[in-house]
Amino acid sequence: MFGHSGLKVKQMEDLRKDLRKDNLTLTVAKRNLLLLALKNKGLSLADNAITGAVAIAVGDDEVAPAKAVANFKKTNEQVEFYGALINQTALDATAVTNLAKLPSKQELLAKLVGSLQAPITGFVNVLAGNLRGLVNVLNAVKDGKSKAINN
Repeated sequence: MFGHSGLKVKQMEDLRKDLRKDNLTLTVAKRNLLLLALKNKGLSLADNAITGAVAIAVGDDEVAPAKAVANFKKTNEQVEFYGALINQTALDATAVTNLAKLPSKQELLAKLVGSLQAPITGFVNVLAGNLRGLVNVLNAVKDGKSKAINN
């Protein structure tokens, strides 16, 4: 959830386009209806926690909406984080800001694959080094025999 007071229609359209690129959706909500919906889910916020216009970015990845809005916030300072709801857990604005700094799910998976691949690559290099050493020894033996025959 974030506040978008002061944003122009063009800026909101740009935000929607950026969110769609990451398969995220943006919904503008009335403050009272949002507070009522949260109350029905058993979550409560202080009445003054949300002021002005409210928008909600939604996606499958827990980090992607926060990252996308944080990137948009860099050029549009009117945007203000109010909080987030992840797996029935409410987060405050500072937690959402910290969440936006985390790597995405795809980045974490890439790092995991790289970490799993590193020992295998090292093992292959060690085995290749042994084979290179064997080839060098055999070449030296061959060169030694050819020099002995020529003398």
